[in-house]
Amino acid sequence: MAFEHIPRKDWYRILGAEPSENLTELKQKYQKLVLLYHPDKQSADVPAGEVEERVQRFIEIDQAWKILGNEETKKEYDLQRHDDLMQTWPVDAQIYLEDMSWNKDEECYTHLCRCGGKYTISRNEAEEVSLVCCDTCSLIIEILR
Repeated sequence: MAFEHIPRKDWYRILGAEPSENLTELKQKYQKLVLLYHPDKQSADVPAGEVEERVQRFIEIDQAWKILGNEETKKEYDLQRHDDLMQTWPVDAQIYLEDMSWNKDEECYTHLCRCGGKYTISRNEAEEVSLVCCDTCSLIIEILR
């Protein structure tokens, strides 16, 4: 599936999901929204304008699921999303995960930011996420593996 022809939308936001959620969690959110917005499930007393909005919302939800519900298209979308983030957010530094400090008490990796704040990422997040924001300023680092 070529994403160049699809308007750039945040499919995770449309499903009310996070990129770190697994396929089962994404499917649950999709199913809940489909039941809420499906045209056949609308009551008869809903104003016409609202019906059209709900149909458009249903179409977006369905599009989001078509992309995020398939491992291959989800992976492609996540890569595109990563590239978009890299272009949108300036990366201050690239840090290897092994160069970050492991905090046993909080069970997370940390790295000090030049502003005095810190970048924090859990072990699970480190497997899925490559960009980490400082907890104090707007700087971002990219985690290299």
